[in-house]
Amino acid sequence: MATVSADFTTDVLVIGAGQSGLAVGYYLRRAGLNFVLLDDQAAPGGAWPHGWNSLRLFSPADASSLPGWLMPRPSANDSGFPTRDAVIDYLTQYEQRYELPVRRPVRVAAVRRSSSLSGSVGSFVVETDAGTYQARAVVCATGSWRNPIVPQFPGQADFGGVQLHSAQYKQAAPFAGQRVLVVGSGNSGAQVLAEVSQVARTTWVTQEEPRFLPDDVDGRVLFTQATQRYNAQAGAAAAPPATLGHIVMVPPVKEARGRGMLGSVRPFVRFTQTGVVWADGREEAVDAVIWCTGFRPALSFLAGLGVLHPNGRVATAGARATAVPGLWLVGYGTWTGFASATLIGVGRSARAAADEIKAFLEAVMV
Repeated sequence: MATVSADFTTDVLVIGAGQSGLAVGYYLRRAGLNFVLLDDQAAPGGAWPHGWNSLRLFSPADASSLPGWLMPRPSANDSGFPTRDAVIDYLTQYEQRYELPVRRPVRVAAVRRSSSLSGSVGSFVVETDAGTYQARAVVCATGSWRNPIVPQFPGQADFGGVQLHSAQYKQAAPFAGQRVLVVGSGNSGAQVLAEVSQVARTTWVTQEEPRFLPDDVDGRVLFTQATQRYNAQAGAAAAPPATLGHIVMVPPVKEARGRGMLGSVRPFVRFTQTGVVWADGREEAVDAVIWCTGFRPALSFLAGLGVLHPNGRVATAGARATAVPGLWLVGYGTWTGFASATLIGVGRSARAAADEIKAFLEAVMV
């Protein structure tokens, strides 16, 4: 672990060293820029170490890689979908392979403007628990793991059972023999339901019926389909319809289907002390609720810049913040670049951001 010194000055400061931060670092290194990545985790891997133990990607390794180096393929006796631990190992090796200057653990408290560097445009002071950093440009690549979304229902505070988000879920064993609601219709909801339903009496709660991909289709098709829609919209052509569904039939989900567990029900209307009340007025006792309901951007440290919208986002043109020169955001989803929240998609946004940063620095340092 690198020694952190206070009052450190660099041209580019990247906040976050998960998949998005590493992709940005790769292109900043290629551009020959002076940069540092700050990461608040104790070890490499970004948010992946916080995923549940059995988590799998829903695309093969060669379709889940960062720029410059393909993720190694799983062994022949594996399912073909990399595990959580395989992703962590890949990100760890990627950081080492390109000798990216990561400092950890360093938690950023606030980012504010400064005129202390030569040329006031694009100068920032970044306050951390390990001292103060100064930079001409800042890239936010913190993702959203620290900011899970939990829907609010009447009576929720009085519910005496367990509530946890998928961000905190690790394994099914603690729920053995219990009555569990899994809420959320995405891939995380399907995978958590598949696992928990092996040991508990489980109900899947979704806003509408989940849509499943055919068995022989994986996340590569989702990415290709989304790319076609994106390109069609950019060219004002008719976008191809999204008809395939969006839940990938990884082996655990296929197994759950074989047990008849992939049916879902519409949401309950309120909590009681011991369970929930459904729309038809029926009460049901419940021991636990697992929220697989997504995340918002983890960007509270930007509050002092006055750029945060109520939804937690920042106005951007691509990855570049429009209100504050010298600020970029990479990896938060479509609003910061097409498919930028994915391993395969973030490289495009990272490369564009690095090119823009290089041009920006050349302009302000003249």
